[in-house]
Formats: sequence, structure tokens, C-alpha cells
Amino acid sequence: MRKSLLLAATAISGMSVPAMAQGQDDGIIDSNVIIVTAQRQAQSAQDVPIAVSAFSQEALEAQQIENSSDLQLTLPNITFTKTNFTSSSFTIRGIGDLCVGVSCDQATAIHLNDQPLFSTRLFETEFFDLERVEVLRGPQGTLFGRNATAGVVNVVTAKPNMGEFQAAGDVEYGNYNALKVKGMVNLPIGDSLAFRGAGIYVKRDGYTTNLNGGPDLDDRELYSIRGSLRFEPGPDTTIDLMASYFREDDNRMRIQKQYCQRDETGILGCLNNRRDAQAFNANATFTAALSSQEFLATQGIPTAFALGSLYGPDQYEGIGIPSDPRTVNTAFTPEYFTSELTFQGKIEHDFGPISAQLSGTYQKVKLDSRQDYNNNIGRRDIYAPALNTLAAAAAGLVPGLPASYFAPLASAIIPNGPNGVLCTSDTDTIGLGSFGGNSNCATTPLQYDRSNQQNSSWSAEAIISSDLDGPFNFLLGAIYADYHLTENSYYVNAFAIDYVAGLLGSFTSLGGGLDPSYLGTPYFRNNTDDLTVKSYGLFGEVYFDISDSLKLTGGLRYNNDKKNVQARSTLASFLVPYSQTTNAFESPFVGSFDADPGTPGNQIFQNRQVKNDEITGRAVLDYKISDDNLVYISYSRGYKSGGLNPPLQPIFEVPESFRPEQVDAFEFGSKNTFGNGALQLNLTAFYYKYKDLQLSKIVARTAVNENIDADIYGAEIEAIIRPDPDWMINMGFSYLHTEVKGDTFNSDPRDFGGGRSDAVIIKDITNASNCAVTSTSGNAAGVNAFVNSVNGVINAGLVPGLAAGAGLQPTVAFPADGGIASTGAFGICGVLEAAAAGAFAGGGLDPAAFGGIEYFAAGVPKNIRGNDLPQAPKLKFSVGVQYTMNFDNGMSLVPRVDLAYTGESYGSIFNGNVNRIDGYAQANAQIQLNGTDDRWYVRGFVQNIFDSNSETGLYVTDQSSGLYTNVFTLEPRRYGIGAGFKF
Repeated sequence: MRKSLLLAATAISGMSVPAMAQGQDDGIIDSNVIIVTAQRQAQSAQDVPIAVSAFSQEALEAQQIENSSDLQLTLPNITFTKTNFTSSSFTIRGIGDLCVGVSCDQATAIHLNDQPLFSTRLFETEFFDLERVEVLRGPQGTLFGRNATAGVVNVVTAKPNMGEFQAAGDVEYGNYNALKVKGMVNLPIGDSLAFRGAGIYVKRDGYTTNLNGGPDLDDRELYSIRGSLRFEPGPDTTIDLMASYFREDDNRMRIQKQYCQRDETGILGCLNNRRDAQAFNANATFTAALSSQEFLATQGIPTAFALGSLYGPDQYEGIGIPSDPRTVNTAFTPEYFTSELTFQGKIEHDFGPISAQLSGTYQKVKLDSRQDYNNNIGRRDIYAPALNTLAAAAAGLVPGLPASYFAPLASAIIPNGPNGVLCTSDTDTIGLGSFGGNSNCATTPLQYDRSNQQNSSWSAEAIISSDLDGPFNFLLGAIYADYHLTENSYYVNAFAIDYVAGLLGSFTSLGGGLDPSYLGTPYFRNNTDDLTVKSYGLFGEVYFDISDSLKLTGGLRYNNDKKNVQARSTLASFLVPYSQTTNAFESPFVGSFDADPGTPGNQIFQNRQVKNDEITGRAVLDYKISDDNLVYISYSRGYKSGGLNPPLQPIFEVPESFRPEQVDAFEFGSKNTFGNGALQLNLTAFYYKYKDLQLSKIVARTAVNENIDADIYGAEIEAIIRPDPDWMINMGFSYLHTEVKGDTFNSDPRDFGGGRSDAVIIKDITNASNCAVTSTSGNAAGVNAFVNSVNGVINAGLVPGLAAGAGLQPTVAFPADGGIASTGAFGICGVLEAAAAGAFAGGGLDPAAFGGIEYFAAGVPKNIRGNDLPQAPKLKFSVGVQYTMNFDNGMSLVPRVDLAYTGESYGSIFNGNVNRIDGYAQANAQIQLNGTDDRWYVRGFVQNIFDSNSETGLYVTDQSSGLYTNVFTLEPRRYGIGAGFKF
């Protein structure tokens, strides 16, 4: 008879540790058997042929696992990091959320009480009042409602207990003035109804010092509350209802620090060899290009309006960067707000040997985060000549320039004159910014970004399972999920963008005899206005007992996903009259804006749709050698649906969509208990063959996703050692090998020349994007001569639509230690593309005369075959030691120490020293005194004993922002005391 089928499916437990208490109930720890429950039955984790780890609430507290980030410190082949756009990546066996965008599915599915969540902020709160946390490694789908290629994290909340009043509370205080309060109350309401309420409140000062003064940054203030109701109308029926709300409002930083090996040429902003504590060269940015003498000259605009020269000092020249990762210099205080409302319901009923359950979840999420875009304060002095010229034009003192075209610009961004405050557009939703009176003003030029999102989702799932007397049993399930995103935007605002949008708009409208206008939007905004995801799945497994010891499991799943996206990207894209007070997209000139050049006519939004369906499955053969020894072998196929890339600006030829990814996973495992529980040892080996792994990079200020193939293999060891009942040692080890499979050519945003010495990287002065040209014959001198000749044509004003006088200079070599083999130059990519195609051959620019020229809009591809996948450390190990000293009066003292090491990895698929993430060690310690009968306890703790500034991930920004690297770190050393009670 196949017992506990649904348990084996959805409530599996693995290696864990005991609570820091005197007694252990249910014999779970004393016998080294970890038990979890689902429906009516229970099963030892050692009998389940799946690689899973689970932690009870007591185990989480014992190892100081307070949130999802802490899980990586004890689990094999698990990493966790924040990512660039207010999201995170939980990586299992080298597979995480490498896809970036609103239409990307999660590689690691996040479940709450076995039910899937979408765009959840669950990882931002801290764990409280849980039954357990489960982490399943490997593809899931034939048992869980939401498919996943990496695995599943399942957070199971504590349920109400019938017939018993219970309460618990905990207060903790530590350095950084940190206060944490948790509480729980369980109330029986008659014999068949019970209520459980729980909550947590966290408040602490910031971890990051701001050299510009003011409060420390990166603080936290959040709370979460949860109410659960359980009703048992009969012995075979259970109804569970749950509601929870989470809210955070503080100055938390999304990005801890930015590093750069400064590029003195200004063509790249940052070089390709190291992450130094240096400011990037701002001449590589969009604002520097379009406000430069060189660009304005091509437009026939007086260069006295230029904020600088691309060959002169940049905004950050001479400005230092503190090497300490927790010290920044910013004039803009971060803002962070998020909330999540969740309702869940489940009804379960047993019909004798058949059990059925129906469950559903509704979720509503809001998110809004702003912070300094560069975490630094730029120079104002280099703007002074241009601002004086603008003030003069606004006063009618520049001949030929009517004041009516420049006074609105000056009034909006320098309202008190060129020596007063500088005003930067606020991140409004109507596209007017500072020209609609929506601005932030300061004595220094501000730059900040904003990431916001609003979405709601619901899902319904039905499962039927059997517990028959014969050798055959089954589980069948179906799920429908509906996700609706109504707002997702990423903004970049800067004083210089307002200046450029206004200046170019004023001259454009003046030259066309139009009403005085600016270019909208006066900030970058990549906006997904609407996204709908409709998904359903049919899944199930069958179980056949070949003998008392040998069992066969087979499962299948059908997936169907449909996604519709409405989006657009704007940055100084169309004229908007200064006098307009309504939405910028109501401008009489909006007809010049086209969000979808691939469709005839002009569209305000780009609309796209993608559909995917797939059949996946798994097969498992497990053999029980003895009651204490199990071996198994399994095959499973994982699937993650494809999606749509957002609109680009400027437009590049990249795929509109990216394909679904698929993984064939093979696993061998052994679970063993020796010496009557003195040693528990679990071993796992696996091999993954990945097809169309989804991978993101920044192109034209927007994340674009592509597909690659990869191979992954590795091994994991988990052990619990109990030499006697008072000692407990838990250990974990993992090895992981990942590599890009086959010849795979991709362009590296850091090195658009593809490592070739016969390439020239161009910084486009019209939009600050990069392009490259190479010699088809390997003639490095020829390709440099070609670029210089094309720039000479631009300088002479021989290109239609461009005036003379740009003053573009010859190609230059990058610093020898910069990791760039190519040369570079400022130029205009469109003109180079035309010249490479022979458009100027009659004027002496025949590409053949220079040895042949090839043009690359998105960079020269290079072969990344064999490269490691991001966030995939080869080695990890952890060890924890706990000892219980029992006293005659019934009290106990429990000290515990935990040490974890994560090996080096890469933050980018392009690998290389500049993308290397160093290995790091983290150590925690705790000592707890438990009162008689465990009614109360006091403890002292320290986390991150070595005060390591451990980096967990990185992100490379766009070429038009300077190619600097954002890094994400673990928290610094924390220590404190706590006390609690329970009855």
C-alpha cells in the first residue's frame, strides 16, 4: 500500500536541526527523523526519493535563518541575491532568475502553503510563526501547481490548533538600534473551530553612511500580520482560511554600491578588467552626448549652450568614490515602499481511500522604490557657462533667439537663476516632469531612478489523491492562474536630461515655427502599462509498488501559458508644448512618436502576445535497501514559458520575444541512517541538459532576454551527526559545474569590440549607445583609418541633415590594463553603418579601400562556449555545532555556532575578472538559556562574526549610463539580545 501520497508530493522534509530548547517533542530530533504532515498522514524525509531540505520554525531560529537570503548559508547549491530592479534571484543548482522583465516566469517557484505566488514580496519580510520552510531542488511540475525549472521554495505557515489556547512572544534588540517584536496567539472557538493570529514588527537604523550628511541610509521599518482560521465540520473535512498583509516603508537601498575601472577616454565610461572604487566617466552618458559641443554643432545649435565637451572634463572628474561598500555620497535619500495583501483558502475532504482538496489564492502587490542613480554627487561648475547662456537667452539677450522659447526652460530648471537651485523632473506618470511643475530642486545636480509596480493575481487548484490497499495509487491535479499587472515602470531622472529635453525641444520648435516646446518625456521611462498572464496546467503522478522494497513513480504535466503585453519606452521622444498641463501624450505633436516601428502607422503603445504550451514529466525508481537506507534514480523534464522583450530606444534589431526554456534533469540519490540515528547521511548527484536557457543583458537602456544552451552537473552531501543526545552537528557540501554548451556567439556590453584588435568601438554622440566596426581582412590600421575618414566627413558637414563643426577626434587606444583590445572613438553609428554599406564610396570612402568593413549595431559577438553560468559557485560547504547543557532544575543552556563558505562565482555570463564574485565565509553564533518546561528563554546572538562585506551578485548597467557595476551584499555584523515566552 502506497502511504501518504500527497505528503510525498508536497510536504517533504530534508536535513534540519533541532530547536534551541531543552525538550524535543514527537521524537523528531532525538531519533534524527524529520517529520512533516500533509492531509492525515506523515512520512519521514528519509523515505522520500527527492532532494529536499526543510526547516521547522524552531530550526530556523536555531540557525538564525531570519529570511530567504539566510537560507543560502546552510543549503547546498543554493544562492540568493537582490537584483537591479527591486527583484531577487533564488538560484538552485546554477539556475536562477537570469531572465529580467515583466513577462519572465520565475525559475524558482515560490509557494505559500503549497500554492504559487506571483511577483511576491515574501522574500522581503522575515520569517515568523511558520510550520516549516521547504526547498526542493530540481525541476518540479508533476506535483506542484506552478511549473519551475530550478526548484520550489514552499513556505508553510502555522495552522490553528483545536481545543487549546496558546500564545508566544519574542522581543529582540541589537546594534543599529534594531528592534524586532514577534507574537502569536491561538484561540479555540468551540470544538471544531480555531483562530490563530501572528505578526512581526522590525525597525532598525541604516547600515550605510552618507558623506553628504543626514541619516544613515538603508534602514528598515516593516510589519506583517497574519490571521488563520481552521474549521473541522466533521472528522473527514478540514477548511483553512488565511489572510496576511505585509508593509514596508523606509529608506532601504536597492543597490548597495557601484564600482568602476574608470575609462579616461569617456567612450565606455568604465573599462573591462576590474571593479575599482572609482567614478565612471560621465562623458559616456546620454546626457553628456546630447548636451555636448560636438553634438550641438551637428544640429546647428550654438555651442555656448553645451554643458561640456566629450573630450573635456566630465561631471565626475576628480570626484572620489569611498572604497567602503557601506559609504556613499548622495544628495537624494532613498525611498522604499512595498505592500502585499494575500488571501488563501483550502478545503480538504477524505472519501475513504480517496482524498480531494480545492484551494485558491488572491494576491495584490504594490512596490515603489527610488534612489540616487549613481550614488555620488557630480560637479556643478562645468555647467556654469551653459546655464549662464540659457539665462541670457531666457532674458532675450541672445540675438536671434526669442525669449519665449527659452524662458519656460529656464523657469523650470533654474527658477532662481544660473546660480540658484537646479531642478530635476520628478518621476510623474503624466510625462511633464519639471515642465509641469513636478520637480525636485537642490544646489547640486540630482540624478535618481525609480522602479514601481502594481499587480494582482489569483489562482485555483484542485487535487485528488488515493490511498488504496493495492500496489497502485495516483495523484491528479489541475490549476488555473490569472495574473494582471497594471503598472510597471523604470525611470531614470537627471538634471541634465531636463536640460537636454528642453534645449533640443526649444530649438526644434523654434526652427519649425511651432509653439515653444520641449521633448517629452523629460526623463527615461520604460513603461509596461498592462500585462496579463493566463496559465493553466494539468498534472499527475502514478505510483506502483513493484515489491515491498522497489517502487516506481511516473508523472506528466501539460502547461499552457498566454501573455499579452502593452508597453512603451520614452526619452525626449516628441515635442510637448511648454504650456501643456495635461498628459504629455495628449500633445498635438505626439503623432511623431511611434512605440512600435515594426507595425505600420504610429502607435502610442507596442502590443505583443506570446503563447506557449508543453508536455513535461518525470520518472523515479527507488529501492529500500533496509528501513534505514534508500537509493533512487530519477529523470524529469522542466519547463519555463517564454516571454516578450520590452521596446527599445533607440531601436536595435533584437528578437521581440524569447523562447521557453527546457531542462532534462537526471538525478541519483541515497538517504541513509546509521548507528541508530548517530549519523544521517544523504548523497545526491545530478546532471542537467538545458535548452534555451533564458538570459538577460542591457541593450539601449533596457533589459533584453536571449536564449542559450547549457550543461550542469554536480553533487551534494548533507549530514547530521549525533554522538550523544546532547550534541548535534550538521554539515553540508556541494560541488557544481556549469557551462555554456556549443558555439554560442553573444556581444558583451562591456566590450563591444568582442576582444578584437581590428575593431573600433564607437560612442554615438546622438544617443550615447555603442556600436562597432571591424575589418573583414583583419586590417586594424585600415578600420581605424576608415572611422577617422567617416568622422572627417561628419566634421565637414557633408552628411545630409548634419551641420559642420562637430570636431570629432581620431580613434584612441584604451588603457593597456583595461581589458579592451579594440580602439575607440566618438562618432555617429548611423553614418558609420551607411558608410560601411558603401553609401559614401563615391566620395572616397569605399570600404574595400580600407580592407573591407563590417558594421555591428549591437557589438561584435564573441564565443562564450564553456563559460560558467552566473551565480553558480563551484563549491559550498556549511557546518553547525550545537550542545545542550541540561541542569537539575529543569533549565538548559544551548550554545550554537554556524559557519558557511560560498566559493567564487561570476555575476555575468561573460565571466572574466571584472565579473568575478569572490568567495566568502559567514559565521553566526548564539547562546540561549531555556527556562523550566521551555516556558521562557533569553538569548544572545551575533551574525556575520567576521563583519564580511560579502557580495552575492552584480549587475552591469547600460552603455549610455557608463557601464558601471551595481553590486549587492549581505548584511554587516549584527549582535544583540532577545527574550521570549510561550505557553
